[in-house]
This record gives sequence, C-alpha cells and structure tokens, in this order.
Amino acid sequence: METKTYTYDEAQEASLHYFDGDELAARVWVTKYALKDSFGNLFEKTPDDMHHRIAREIARIESRYPSPMSEEEVFELMRGFRYIVPQGSPMSGIGNDYQVGSLSNCFVIGLDGNPDSYGGIMKIDEEQVQLMKRRGGVGHDLSHIRPKGTPVKNSALTSTGLVPFMERYSNSTREVAQDGRRGALMMTVSIKHPDSESFIDAKMTEGKVTGANVSVRIDDEFMKAATEGRPYMQTYPVTGDSEPIVKKEIDASALWGKIVHNAWKSAEPGVLFWDTVTRESVPDCYADLGFRTISTNPCGEIPLCPYDSCRLLAINLYSYVKKPFTPEAYFDFELFREHVMKAQRMMDDIIDLEMEKIDTIIAKVDEDPELPEVKRTECHLWEKIKAKTLKGRRTGVGTTAEGDMLAALGLRYGTPEATDFSEKVHRTLALAAYRSSVEMARERGAFDIFDAKREVANPYINRIKEADPQLYDDMVKYGRRNIACLTIAPTGTTSLMTRTTSGIEPVFLPVYKRRRKVNPNDPDVRVDYVDDTGDAFEEYVVYHPKFVTWMDICGIERKERYTQEELDELIARSPYFKATSNDIDWLEKVKMQGRVQKWVDHSISVTINLPSDVSEELVNRLYVEAWKSGCKGCTVYRDGSRSGVLVSLEKKAPADEVKISEAHVLKRPIELEADVVRFQNNKEKWIAFVGLVDGQPYEIFTGLADDEDGIFCPKSVTHGKIIKAIDEHGYKRYDFQFINKRGYKTTIEGLSDKFNPEYWNYAKLISGVLRYGMPIDQVLKLVSGLELDSQSINTWKMGVERALKKYLPNGTKANGQKCPNCGNETLIYQEGCLICTSCGTSKCG
Repeated sequence: METKTYTYDEAQEASLHYFDGDELAARVWVTKYALKDSFGNLFEKTPDDMHHRIAREIARIESRYPSPMSEEEVFELMRGFRYIVPQGSPMSGIGNDYQVGSLSNCFVIGLDGNPDSYGGIMKIDEEQVQLMKRRGGVGHDLSHIRPKGTPVKNSALTSTGLVPFMERYSNSTREVAQDGRRGALMMTVSIKHPDSESFIDAKMTEGKVTGANVSVRIDDEFMKAATEGRPYMQTYPVTGDSEPIVKKEIDASALWGKIVHNAWKSAEPGVLFWDTVTRESVPDCYADLGFRTISTNPCGEIPLCPYDSCRLLAINLYSYVKKPFTPEAYFDFELFREHVMKAQRMMDDIIDLEMEKIDTIIAKVDEDPELPEVKRTECHLWEKIKAKTLKGRRTGVGTTAEGDMLAALGLRYGTPEATDFSEKVHRTLALAAYRSSVEMARERGAFDIFDAKREVANPYINRIKEADPQLYDDMVKYGRRNIACLTIAPTGTTSLMTRTTSGIEPVFLPVYKRRRKVNPNDPDVRVDYVDDTGDAFEEYVVYHPKFVTWMDICGIERKERYTQEELDELIARSPYFKATSNDIDWLEKVKMQGRVQKWVDHSISVTINLPSDVSEELVNRLYVEAWKSGCKGCTVYRDGSRSGVLVSLEKKAPADEVKISEAHVLKRPIELEADVVRFQNNKEKWIAFVGLVDGQPYEIFTGLADDEDGIFCPKSVTHGKIIKAIDEHGYKRYDFQFINKRGYKTTIEGLSDKFNPEYWNYAKLISGVLRYGMPIDQVLKLVSGLELDSQSINTWKMGVERALKKYLPNGTKANGQKCPNCGNETLIYQEGCLICTSCGTSKCG
C-alpha cells in the first residue's frame, strides 16, 4: 500500500485550521514535528496524524505488560496537545522509520580513568558530535582538565588549560545541524578548579565559545566564603583524597563578583549549586555503581551521570483548571493524579522504544562502509548509553502552562498565594509519579540496581516518605521502576502548540502591539505610524492565546486597534496584571522555584527575566536567595544583555580591507529588489537574501534556513524586497518583504538579527565591497581568500560564494582552475555554473 504524502502547503493549511488560525503554531508543527523523510516528503497532515503515530507505538509497548493502556486511550491523552505532550525528540522520533535517530532529548558524557589526556579530550569531542547528529543535546564537565601551566609529559611541556578546549567543543557543536536544528551543548566546571575564572570569562571575549551554554558548579563552602568575605582554596584535582597537584587560595568575594557581573552583562555563566544537586539527587545514592552526577543537559534541568540520557514529556497544567477565568474556577486534582500516573507509564514505555532505536542506530553504524576503527567509537558510545539507560530507566515527566494555570485560577504569579498553590500542584505530581513508578515495579520489575537501604538518608526520598508513608512502604517492598522521574524543562516550541505559557515561567506579555511596514500608496492600506526616515507602518495587536480566552469568557470585544492607554487598561483588568516576566516580584519567583524544587527530583529550567536598568546588586541578591532557597541552579537574563555583547562584535574590524574610492559608492536606497537563493552545504539547508541594484548584488544576508534562531521563508518565495527600517526603539534593521500565495504582503523583520552574529560581521564586509562596486569575480576571489578559524564560518563562506556566482556575467573565466575532466584551464561561468569550453563538463556550486 502506497504511503500518502502531502505538500508543505497542504499540511500548513490543514494545521492552520487545527490550531484555529494560529500561523506560528501551525508552522512550528509542520516544519519541526510532522513526519518527513530526508527528501522533504511529508507523511502527516495534522497533529492528529502525529498523535495516532505515537499512540500506536506506545500501545504496542503497553501490550507487553499487565493492564495495558489502549491506543485510543493514549491518543486521547495527547489529542489537541491538551493533557500530555511528548517533547522534541520523542514527538518527532516515535514511530519514525524515515530517520535513524534517538528518542532522547539530552545526554551527559564523560570518561573514567584518565580523561585529562589528549586522547580522552578528543574522545569526548567525537562522542559529543555523534550524539548531536542523532538530535541529542549534550552536557559534559571540564573539571578534569589540568590548569593552565601545569607540567605535561608531551612536547607542549605545560597544559594550555580549559579555554582552548571550551572553544574546540563549542566549534564542534556549531558544525552539527539536523533539519535546521543546531547542536546544543552545556559545559560546566567546578568553582574549585584553579582555571574556573578563565572559564567564567571565556564567553565575554568577542566571538568566543558561541556554540555552548556554560555554568559553574558552585559548592556550599564557596558560597559561605563569598558571602562572609573569607578566602577559598582551589585545588586540582578538584576531588579525591590524594594531595592536590595545584593549590590556590583566592578571594571568594571577588570571584563571586565576577560571576555576578558577567551574568548581568551577558546572561552567562549560569550557576549550579552543586552540593544541593548531589545532596538531593536520588541517582547519586548509586554513585559507586556509575550514577555519580557530573554535569547537566544544555538547559540545566537534568543533572546526569556519564552516558545516561533522558526523554522529556510535559503535562499541560492549564487543562486541569475547570471553569477557567471565572469565580468558580478550580483545579481538578483527581484527574491530574490519574493523568500523571499514565504519563509516567508512557515515559517508561518510551524507554523501551528508545532501546529499539538504539539497536537500529547500532545496526546502521555496523552496515556503514567505514573502517571498523572509524565506527568503533560510535558503536561503543551507544552500547554504553543503552546499558546505562536500562540500568536506571530514568524519565523526565514535567509540566508546562504554570503561568496560565495560575491566571485561570485568579492567582497572581509571583505572590505567596500563587507560590503556595504551585507547590501543592508539584507535590501532587511527585507523589503520583512515584506511585506510578512503584506500581510499575510491581508489574514490570524495578530498575536493576534498586536498593531501598541506599536511599534511606536521601532528603528527597524522605520528603516522599513524610508526605505519603504508605507509598514509601510500598516502594521499599516492591521497588521503583525508575531511578528518577521528574523535571521541569523549558517547553519552547511545545508551548507554542499547547498555546500556553512555557514551563514554569510567567507570561511574557499577554497582549501587545507590533508594527509591520506597509506601502502607503497601496489601496486600503492603513498607516498608523511614520518613522523619521519616512517609512510607513501599520500597527496590529498580538494576543497571548489564553488572554483571548479570558476576554471571551468576560465578554470583552477584541479590537483591531488599541491605543497604548487602552491596552494598559485592558491588561490591568486581567488576571495577568503585574504577572508578566518583567514585572513580577523576582525574589518571590526565586523562592517559588526553591519550593517547587523540593518536589522535583531532577531540576528546573527557569530564567529570571529582568529589565535592562537593574543593578548588579540585584543579580547578586537573586543568586544568593536561589542558593538559600534550595534551588539547584539559577540563570538571569537582563533585557538586551546578550545583544549588548553582540553589538560589540560588530565593531570588530574585518580581516581583510578592500580600498575602493568612495566616489563609486551609492547611497543605500530605502528599498531594494532582492533575490532569495537557497542551497545545500553538506546536509544543511542554507538561504541567502541578495539585495540588487540594477540587477547586480548590492548586499547579502545569509545563514542556516528554518533554524529556531534563523530565517523561515516559504520555499516558493524567490524574490521580494529588502527594506531598511528603524524599529520603535530607534535601532536600524533590514526587513524582507514578499507577496505570499494569497496575494498579501508578508514581512520578515530584522534580517540582521536572524543569523549568527559571526555571519553578520562578515556579511557586512562582503556587502561593503559590493556597495563600492567591486566586480563579482573579484568579490568571489576576496571571499575565497578569507582565512577563518571557525569551521562554521568557512561553511558560511562557501554559501556566500554559491549565492554570488549566480550573478557572474556569462563567459567569466575561472582563473587558475582546471577542469576536473580534461585538466585544461578552460572553465568559464555560465548562469552560475562552471562550464569547460574544451570538453563540456559542467559543475554547479
């Protein structure tokens, strides 16, 4: 039977109807989660198709065990993203026979023995890349690398320290991309390491370590020393009973001040309160059996031991609020408990599905034509992951829509009353998930190394014991199916499809105005704003989906146009008033995280969003309060802080200068005709927007296409306009405008902000020489001659060459290049392709 396929437009239109006209939700689902093969063929039309696919596979696993859930029962739990939502890799990978990938969202790797050797360091690099190509985020710790200047027994004589290896791992991450999704990496180091200050400063250097998140593992002794003004002793090795090779006494307060300053300045490093992590960790009760936690996944919500992995699932908290946004609103705890127990079963089923996926990966590697020594690392890596996964059967049940749940109940996020309720919900979740794991242990068997005696002093287990003594007694009797069960991850694109707030976060803004550029001469156009350059804009209102629900329930009419005063008044009437990311009580949010953390056996990914004008002292208070409140980690983001660092990148002088008389430069018009050029670099999809004057390139923007941080532009679009604009904050940007299939103007705002800042730096260089009239063949010669350290930039360089070759005048000679067929230097460009005039060989790109 032939499998039915759909075009992108068919799936987009059907999904748009599914999501009630929410274009962003529909686009995210179609581009990221709809079943497709490597050629772009779509096999699912709406999320219902996806949920049936997942339900079939979970029901197949369920049938192996007593009291199985049916396919229809599992489907109804997921239908409409209402209750249970598998995240990321499980959503796209379960039942997907077109791609050989893992169902795990995240991994941590690390070698026993002597990982400080070059061989060990390179081994980690290779394993990192192998995992990322299967769609997994990776974390690893660098505390084992000896400090800078330490003697080594090779020709270097002394160690280079942490930072060069940070850059290496970061560059490897940037080189890996799958279906528009870049690799994700977390690097951690102990504050006890003598090079930790260099680690903390590494990302403050322009263009360095751009492919990783970094967090510092901070122990209680350091926090006490920092807050009490005492010195602190750093050592290498950072752990162990033997005499340290290196000892270094530091001013803890000064180093803590640097951590706070850098976080205030650039949102990194994050901090991990490592004694809290390991003290609370249930898996660390089995540290001597391979479950010693060493690092976290890229977003910090899953502390893991080497070669363990985790799969994630979110429960939509908003859906358990009955009669939302009314005085009679209440949370259905009974239904919630029932669904949590089923979600935990589904997570355990997904472990069995992951074992099948790992077997497929290993079989695929075995069949590959590479030499055995090339394949050995990847095969051995997956064998280690499979063994560790089966040994502990770790799961990651989490939640989303915390902010909407509280608002729907009439509770204001960031108040003591809301925090009390959140803690009650997560306590209920913890007890239900652990009850489910105990019942599965009775039916399916406990995880291999379960030993109640090992866990007797664990604070988290004792919290469970105090809250539900019968559950604890049953756990001692039957064991537990899973070594750890819970997390709260950032739900990102998942929350776009549940159409709720993300993870444990409050709403960012419930309703706000945006502007899109319009042509004032078009018929029926509405001009609401004209900037100081004369560009005309139409203003429109963007609503958070559940804010719309509140308006509908309250009988408030939605209008196309609001004054700012009307918007402020509308928000003030709503349950989201003073409950947005920027105006909640930040200290109360930290306290809430600490109280919820007591019922989450892994960790919580949460960011404290701050306005741009907050002081470093506030960041200090928040971090210290997080430590005192029992948080396992903390990250702050001050509005504009990352962009402030990236702006400084643009001031960097280009590697090569092209001096051409200014007499040839043309003042940049407000609007430019533009071509869209798409191409492949290895297996990555790339896109270039080429601004034209008289049909010749004048400027270029290019980078990865369809990336979360990149550009989405429909494949049917080949031409449009690049428009120079000034946003409402006075910042210059470049927008791309095109006519969609329905005949409407569509604008992609801020091309200059969509691509990696490194690409933007060099794009400015190339655009500069184009604007000064340098011939295209000479521009290509300049680009190909750039000597760049970053492999990702070299990939970008090839993309620029491919995009610009299209504009070479026919007959242009490819000087110095020989025909690969006949060997003659008779190659010319014809419509962007290299043609040999001697033998007729043709090569594009």
